[in-house]
Amino acid sequence: MRIYLDHAATTPIRPEAAEAVALGMELWANPSSPHAQGRKARALLEDARERVKVALGWKGELIFTSGASESAALALGAARGGARLVCAVEHESVLKAAPDAERLPMRPDGALDMEILREALDGRERPVVAAQAINSETGNRQDISAIAAVVHAADGLLIVDAAQSAGKFAIPEEADMVIVSAHKLGGPPGTGALLLRDFAMLEAAGGQERGYRRGTENLPGVLGMAAALDACRTPFLPAEVLEPADALAAHVRDLGGVWLSDLLADPTPYICAIAMPGLSASAQLMRFDMAGFAVSQGSACSSGSLKRSPVLGAMGLDEDVAQRTIRVSFGWNTAREDVERFSAAWVAMAGEAKVRVA
Repeated sequence: MRIYLDHAATTPIRPEAAEAVALGMELWANPSSPHAQGRKARALLEDARERVKVALGWKGELIFTSGASESAALALGAARGGARLVCAVEHESVLKAAPDAERLPMRPDGALDMEILREALDGRERPVVAAQAINSETGNRQDISAIAAVVHAADGLLIVDAAQSAGKFAIPEEADMVIVSAHKLGGPPGTGALLLRDFAMLEAAGGQERGYRRGTENLPGVLGMAAALDACRTPFLPAEVLEPADALAAHVRDLGGVWLSDLLADPTPYICAIAMPGLSASAQLMRFDMAGFAVSQGSACSSGSLKRSPVLGAMGLDEDVAQRTIRVSFGWNTAREDVERFSAAWVAMAGEAKVRVA
């Protein structure tokens, strides 16, 4: 049986979400249509909107989108503000949404330096800053409260990419806008949301979603997203499921590898980056795949590239270590046995690689 450990790329759809999508397919009509079917679709859409806001603990507004990439493009492209500034370790979708944005350098531990941020914002008029809540390659969590304090002191707006944290950790209340993706938390792909404090923060851009988005709303996807969030629990995974990862971390250190969480400011347990001694990441991926494990090298958007990870590069990680780093990420249906079997496979592969190098 294959073991899927690439949940940071996408996670399997929850049964509750699949059922909700199927219901949406049966009841679907254009929510903007004035007839009875359209009004019923609109009622379901608005009910789902409130359910998503309640599940995320968000008291502001919510715009449904096609996913995190569209939410990022909407937030950075339409925010009523001045210069755009983004952390150098942001997801590719955020970087592409603001290609001319100033990139804020990171500390070696993956955190944004508050003094550098203050200097970058000094003298700017209504700056717009984007920061990822949890990095999709390393699992490091940014101090959003501290970042928000600096941004707001400069009369700026803070956009937080919560694609990897929504459904697992609380949505940062200090953010002005928050990017959420359904397929990262057990909902259907092609669905997401942009949370915002006030519609006045955005320039209107279309006829749907209060006039801030173009395109017919994806009612089946929205219903699936709401159902997935309803099914999320706290904690996201029981502690005992991930206990074997602690033992793996010890083995990694003993065998001369790098457990990247050791270097991070605030590592989270659901995404782990690991450098194996003596074997490239691409070689590891092939061998793990043949052994029945789905893992990745960096984010899914750039995993097909042989170039160095821009995230690890921004942290100043040694080139050789970066080229030997893979990502393992856990999700809502990960079992303890999955972690145990991967740990045993990693140790065996690393042992063989060490013998060959020696």
